[in-house]
Amino acid sequence: MEDMKEAILAFAEKSKKTKFYFNDIQKAVQKVLPDAKARAIKKAATALITEEKLIYFSTGSSTMYGLKGRGQTEDH
Repeated sequence: MEDMKEAILAFAEKSKKTKFYFNDIQKAVQKVLPDAKARAIKKAATALITEEKLIYFSTGSSTMYGLKGRGQTEDH
């Protein structure tokens, strides 16, 4: 799970976007860890949210993820 967390954070830090869908995270992790399953990736992303390294961003119709402190993901 730690490898997945590192892959997610690396993707989030390198991404030009400040918010991204789970599918974006899944593709990025599976490039690094081809055997990673969607459920395990989701658990790793949720763990990062619990650790307050990632945050949820709701568009109203779907939920996106963002790296905490990057872009306009914080409530102002």
